[in-house]
Amino acid sequence: MTQAHQATLLVELLTEELPPKALARLGDAFASSLVERLAARDLIDGEPSFESFATPRRLGVVVKNVRELAPEKQVREKVLPVSVALDANGQPTAPLAKKLAALGFPDVAVSDLERASDGKAEAFFLHYAAPGATLADGLQAALDEATSINKLPIPKVMTYQRPDGANVQFVRPVQRLTVLHGEKVVPVTAFGIDAGDTTLGHRFLSEGLVAILHAEHYAATLRTKGHVIANFGERKQTIREQLLAQADGDEVVMPESLLDEVTSLVEWPVVYACRFEDEFLQVPQECLILTMQTNQKYFALTDQAGKLRSRFLIVSNIETATPGDIVEGNERVVRPRLADAKFFFEQDKKKPLAARVPLLTNVVYHNKLGSQFKRVERVETLAREIAPLAGADATLAARAAHLAKADLLTDMVGEFPELQGTMGTYYARHDGEHEEVALACAEHYQPRFSGDALPSTPTGTVVALADKLETLVGIWGIGLQPTGEKDPFALRRHALGVLRILVEKQLPIDIVSLLRVAYARFAGESQVADPVDALYAFFMDRLRGLLRERGYAAGEIDAVLSLNPTRLDDVVARLDAVREFAALPEASALAAANKRISNILKKSEVETESAADGKGNRAVQISLLVEEAEKVLNAQLDQVTPHVQSQLAQRDYTRALSALAALRDPVDTFFNDVMVNAEDPALRANRLALLGALHSQMNCVADISKLAA
Repeated sequence: MTQAHQATLLVELLTEELPPKALARLGDAFASSLVERLAARDLIDGEPSFESFATPRRLGVVVKNVRELAPEKQVREKVLPVSVALDANGQPTAPLAKKLAALGFPDVAVSDLERASDGKAEAFFLHYAAPGATLADGLQAALDEATSINKLPIPKVMTYQRPDGANVQFVRPVQRLTVLHGEKVVPVTAFGIDAGDTTLGHRFLSEGLVAILHAEHYAATLRTKGHVIANFGERKQTIREQLLAQADGDEVVMPESLLDEVTSLVEWPVVYACRFEDEFLQVPQECLILTMQTNQKYFALTDQAGKLRSRFLIVSNIETATPGDIVEGNERVVRPRLADAKFFFEQDKKKPLAARVPLLTNVVYHNKLGSQFKRVERVETLAREIAPLAGADATLAARAAHLAKADLLTDMVGEFPELQGTMGTYYARHDGEHEEVALACAEHYQPRFSGDALPSTPTGTVVALADKLETLVGIWGIGLQPTGEKDPFALRRHALGVLRILVEKQLPIDIVSLLRVAYARFAGESQVADPVDALYAFFMDRLRGLLRERGYAAGEIDAVLSLNPTRLDDVVARLDAVREFAALPEASALAAANKRISNILKKSEVETESAADGKGNRAVQISLLVEEAEKVLNAQLDQVTPHVQSQLAQRDYTRALSALAALRDPVDTFFNDVMVNAEDPALRANRLALLGALHSQMNCVADISKLAA
């Protein structure tokens, strides 16, 4: 058989304007879905290589090495069980003849069939070469599947009517289908439209239909003749470069989400600089920036210190040598938006935050947990109790907690909910509140996301802990803990926030005590069950994930967290000590010995606490040490214990663990020479006590048995 013709394949759907926030995902999903289905039909030679395209009104893909005809496939197909295919005399039956005819092989003899077990009984199998799919047939099937509304991340399905009167569902009406295999049009259809070799370029910068002469020339042809940058990533990078060039030394405020959205709105991006009146700079810059980003999709500029400029950048879809009208029009449009922000700010300042707090009574927090005002009362009391533990001023912490949610009732936050907390800080400063109180209005939401900054002040830290703990205990207590992928109250985020604050700020606070103090704030609320134990387990699970992200191995984490620590300020120090200990040549043997000791003590129902009090005081009777190996181990333990305890007191966990290395040889000799379970009860109890004391010292920093292979 001759080698089937291979060429580059182009598939493009030209549509009405696609939803910008979903465009990038739509483009990737359409391309990868189509390629996957072509590969499944063996229409792509080798590993698939393709490029996806997505503009405001097109989805496309260019695929390399696409076959015109898929290669033949050798097929082994079960025909019938032997018991059905042959009669009692071993002759072919009518059902066999009928089955072979249905398969298209009426003249195949029984002798040409394979006789083999199908796993249950003997059966006949037919071997034949099945012809490969043609590109036209395979692509039609792949296109039908790839454009299914169930296969694409379509935010909202649109139903529209084709010219022939049939109703069609897709993300937006499809206007044109372009499909080329090399230079040839592939005869497929989509949404009632036949494939062709032409497309449309930019609405205003191109003229009429754009002919695509070869699939490989698609992107270049659209750029040169259609004034369209079809590749989403390339278009985004073009915008980024133009923004930086037009910044003229200033910093561009360009979050990735805004860049993506603007990239989805233009096909031929051109950046122009605009201005607004300096008087608007009296308004908090966060308000102005959010107004420009949210309402107009503009890019704000700041100086090197982060102070907002009265210049901003726009991304236009029109390239012109005289952009004056475009600039003036955008400046005219943004002015009333900024004026609204200024009006909200001035109006909000007329009423102090403190005067808004009682009105939170009218804002429902949760029907089982009361109003926002009741929540504020709980957080305020909780903050006052946590403050001394964190070295913060209890009066400032309580005041900050009292005011922290008041900005929810301001006009500015009503217009831009993203500014809650931020506006509270501005209004608290205007009201003359202490600077830490003002900062806490914003900082108590921190950290808002992974990698976000922690509160910078003691007051902000305390209120952040109080706010998150109140949420965790209250929501969990009424049975709304996270399930699977659902976490509507962001309890995972709140838990990670608490953990990061305790760990990174090294606060010497018992997390279980914090949970109990928080639960006490719900006294009298019969619907709130005690969630402390469940929440502690939840915290430990979150902590394991957090520590894995920071590069610690699973064994290292297990060694520290299996001791169920309730103070987390030294968890990282203990992990670092475990890591250094694990690198010692004695570590492996000691870890294995510790695991053996743990098993012995469990079987003997001897708890470590009964043999030692954690300070080196051991219930071992010297007179009952009869074997030389146990005497040596006891003497060595007597020497090591004071040093270990001294290092523990100084929180030098690395040296505490390193001191244990001296015990390796005595421990090995002990297990080689001494029978722990001696027949004499007194000797047995004394040896178990010795092992208990040893176990206590070996696990003073972490359970090193978790390091055993």
